[in-house]
Amino acid sequence: MSGFTRGIVLWLMPAVMSTVFVALFAAANPVIEQWVCLLNPKLIFEYISVARVLFWTMMLALVWPFIHVRWRRRTIATTMVVDGPVPPPLPSQVSAEFLGPSTILRSLILFNLLFAAQSILDGIYLWGHVALPANLTYAAYAHRGAYSLIATALLAAAFVLVAMRPGGPVEKSKVIRPLVYLWVGQNVLLVASSILRLDLYVEIYMLTYWRIAAFIWMGLVTLGLILIVARIVLDKSNQWLVGANLIALTIALYGCSLMNFDAFIADYNLSHSNEMSGKGLSIDANYLLTLGPQALPAIDKVIAHRPGDNCLVSRRDRLVEVQRQDLAWRSWGFRTWRLQRRLDALEKVRPAG
Repeated sequence: MSGFTRGIVLWLMPAVMSTVFVALFAAANPVIEQWVCLLNPKLIFEYISVARVLFWTMMLALVWPFIHVRWRRRTIATTMVVDGPVPPPLPSQVSAEFLGPSTILRSLILFNLLFAAQSILDGIYLWGHVALPANLTYAAYAHRGAYSLIATALLAAAFVLVAMRPGGPVEKSKVIRPLVYLWVGQNVLLVASSILRLDLYVEIYMLTYWRIAAFIWMGLVTLGLILIVARIVLDKSNQWLVGANLIALTIALYGCSLMNFDAFIADYNLSHSNEMSGKGLSIDANYLLTLGPQALPAIDKVIAHRPGDNCLVSRRDRLVEVQRQDLAWRSWGFRTWRLQRRLDALEKVRPAG
């Protein structure tokens, strides 16, 4: 394999993946997006005079023969064992170089530098609340790109699994292992920043099912990154890693099945609304009605703050009827039973009032 070909093989994956990471960071971070936009060739050509470029190119062509020096390369005599052309490298040799220690080391150095830039910007603007550059708002910075950063963390986890595969050439490297730990740590910090972005978004725009799912998903991604480090440190197999992640996923699913998300979302949105806390958005009663009968306690509180909203009262009564039909025609449930007891007690109190 020639030196030029080997250089391409060694730098191809670091360059391609670094470009992907920069694109994901630009989608998640408006500051990095501005930096990337500065690399736009159209903006560069606005500051370049084509006439001057042509003039100096012609001058270089005229002067070059007088200043060009050809250095004589030393030839090293080698003993050829077999006459004939040198055979091309085997595909296995190319793939070994492509995922070899040199390629992975270059990749980790570039990736750590890129992730450090993103982490520093998050530390300054997201966690430190420092004033942003001109034409950028804090809301645009904080409420953007949580899902792009999660995609970045998943891509990073896939790379670590491939690079640090059991029995691989770099598994025991004393140089690469610390870089892997540093990069995984930066990914955990990246996910923490994503959680903070989503939390700030929920604080302003309230809670929904998809946003709860995003919180749970981010927690699982963080745990998966920690388990990857545990696999490397404890010298476990990928089968152990898959099993540990499946156990975590099972616990999360069973835990979610026991949660009353309808009531939780309704109570959270009500307590953080303008009616209750004096700040934030007004409660979205239409969204509460879509949550089903479990949101009735929160809807009753909204009605108490909006006594003249007859439309909301009628829609609330229809939701009560849905609750009664569910309890009569469907299987008994602890949540529906508790809710029905509350509604029955409320109906007994109403005539006396």
